[in-house]
Amino acid sequence: MPASNKPERQGPSVSPQEALDFHSTGRPGKLEITPTKPMATQRDLSLAYSPGVAVPVQAIAEDPSRAFDYTTRGNMVAVISNGTAILGLGNLGALASKPVMEGKSVLFKRFADVDSIDLEVDTEDADAFVNCVKLLGPSFGGINLEDIKAPECFIIESRLRELMDIPVFHDDQHGTAIIAVAGLINALHLTDRDIKTTKLVCNGAGAAGIACIELAKSLGLAPENVFLCDTKGVVYKGREQGMNQWKSAHAVETDKRTLAEALEGADVFFGLSAKGALTPAMVQSMAKNPIIFAMANPDPEITPEEVAEIRTDAIMATGRSDYPNQVNNVLGFPYIFRGALDVRATTINDAMKVAAAEALAELARQDVPDDVAAAYQGNRPKYGPNYIIPVPFDPRLISAVPVAVAKAAMDSGVARRPILDMQKYTNELSARRDPLASTLQRIYDRVRRQPKRVVFAEGEEEQVMRAAASYVNQKLGTAILVGREEQIRETARHAGVDLSKSGIEIINARLSRRNAIYADYLYERLQRKGYLFRDAQRLINNDRNHFAATMVALGDADAMVSGVTRNYSTVLDDVRRVIDARPGHRVIGVSLALCRGRTVLVADTAVHDMPNAEELADIAEEAAGQARRMGYEPRVAMLAYSTFGHPPGERSDRVQEAVKMLDKRRVDFEYDGEMAADVALNSSLMQQYPFCRLSGPANVLVMPAFHSASISTKMLQELGGSTVIGPLLVGLNKSVQIVPLNAKDSDIVNMAAIAAYNAAV
Repeated sequence: MPASNKPERQGPSVSPQEALDFHSTGRPGKLEITPTKPMATQRDLSLAYSPGVAVPVQAIAEDPSRAFDYTTRGNMVAVISNGTAILGLGNLGALASKPVMEGKSVLFKRFADVDSIDLEVDTEDADAFVNCVKLLGPSFGGINLEDIKAPECFIIESRLRELMDIPVFHDDQHGTAIIAVAGLINALHLTDRDIKTTKLVCNGAGAAGIACIELAKSLGLAPENVFLCDTKGVVYKGREQGMNQWKSAHAVETDKRTLAEALEGADVFFGLSAKGALTPAMVQSMAKNPIIFAMANPDPEITPEEVAEIRTDAIMATGRSDYPNQVNNVLGFPYIFRGALDVRATTINDAMKVAAAEALAELARQDVPDDVAAAYQGNRPKYGPNYIIPVPFDPRLISAVPVAVAKAAMDSGVARRPILDMQKYTNELSARRDPLASTLQRIYDRVRRQPKRVVFAEGEEEQVMRAAASYVNQKLGTAILVGREEQIRETARHAGVDLSKSGIEIINARLSRRNAIYADYLYERLQRKGYLFRDAQRLINNDRNHFAATMVALGDADAMVSGVTRNYSTVLDDVRRVIDARPGHRVIGVSLALCRGRTVLVADTAVHDMPNAEELADIAEEAAGQARRMGYEPRVAMLAYSTFGHPPGERSDRVQEAVKMLDKRRVDFEYDGEMAADVALNSSLMQQYPFCRLSGPANVLVMPAFHSASISTKMLQELGGSTVIGPLLVGLNKSVQIVPLNAKDSDIVNMAAIAAYNAAV
């Protein structure tokens, strides 16, 4: 194993006042309740409450399982604590634990779209606590126990698991264990160790420590190679002082009595104890390539800096966000409950925990997308000693961990509603985190059935290489990188991008055997536009957009993507020298806006500055065609500042004229205008105009000018929280898409898939 670099602090510091301001500013706390059904009319109220609510009440009385269908139960987890072991702060009581429990509930929603509410139970009596939670059980689909001291936490969880038919999960125990074991799997892999012969020492015999070694044993760690230690030393067979039934279960036959003795020659240290518990001398005594998980909070048993001073071969993890390899429970509990809820599991068993740990370990070995690098100030993690555990903002967690947990629940017989189509389920999970995922999924599925050759014009850019690799890995087709092969491979090597897979090609424009043919083709197109042959040859040799576009024009590739290093209009000019508009079509830009579950296409967002009536009519036809290609039946609204003639104005007149032109063309889609945006999108407002020809809210918006299109889509993103993709280039004779400057690899892959999709339809 290569020597690890000295770790650097990487997380932000937080001042006490900043934390107080965060929790008190605006509406105090971190949660609110938002209705999921409209409450705008008397009929809405009648359905939501009396008399309509009586119908689901009777249905649930007849069949209690219908509560999952008619109420929030199937997506609701209670986060429950008595505040006897708050973070690293100790027993501060139930009320003091509320900020932590609210935070936990927020994380459930943020990372896995699980609704959650915090409950603080003001008792330290285990019987009273169990009775309270048991009686509240019908309200929830799962129970997340939190910050309860040992040994009561063992008793409470065990009894509730027996009494309740929903998952009960003490996250301080099992969440920590799952993340730690995921890191352990990869650390063992990097150090070429066999878990069956690995020696592990765990310091800390509380809830988390015992859960960690139990889960590690379930993966194959031999019981005789596991040494549990507490403040009184090694837990050995025959010890009487400070023992309980949970410690006794992990007692071993040994003559070692202290932590220092147990660590001599040890492969792994798990620390769930206190600052300073692990000394440099103890670290020095461990085996080659020691694995040290110092997980005490808020300060680890030993810091990565201290370890680095004496061991350059160690792999380290802590519980802190300002060091690499954070053992962070947010990687586990939201996704574990997501999978458990989705199959209506009766419990979270060992098989589900192991599955979650293995899924996390596997994810850390994969190439990291730009989204993760962006969340960490451009620092791109790469599998190795300083990256053995995924980071919390990895968008792939939502589609990796719940699937593994759901499968394990089904295989182990605790799922009440098995999932029949796992691929569909995976797609639905991605859509919970990324609103684009569901919209793009059918595009991806179509391209996989008809894979296409896509040329990535800016092949020497790192994010373009990552996008090309992802395009191939997702079985969308062949990726062609244009650039100098030596430069591309060197950049890829430094970035950790694997370009050796079948399906990735590299073409140097100057060395291409098709170079002369491309130059002849371009010269024939440009010779009457002031270009000499040498000008055409220079463009083919030196400009990758012209080279890539010519590849597509002559059928050597099906589609093209560019734009990372040049602005949109420049790339479009380059492409238009090579590729014409489709006969009878107009080239436009269409943006896809997704907000609050609605998808709307906006046009023209790229090409026409101030379109006249004829151009507006053409734009409407092109946008409607794109909507159909993406699976939507178009309802086109021709937008203006006015609605059906009021207030009047010259610009509205152009829109009215465009509508008349569409009438004459007898197009086969719904359209109307001119109308304001609120009328176009709001069915209630639209009903004020009974003559309006749209059957419902518009899903295609034709803007009266480029400036209004650009302003509105950017405002939707910044103020409305919308996700906007595009502009998609529509109307060319060949399939080309242009990404924004400095686009992320995920954006480039999406555009490549759309380009391939358009090449197929």
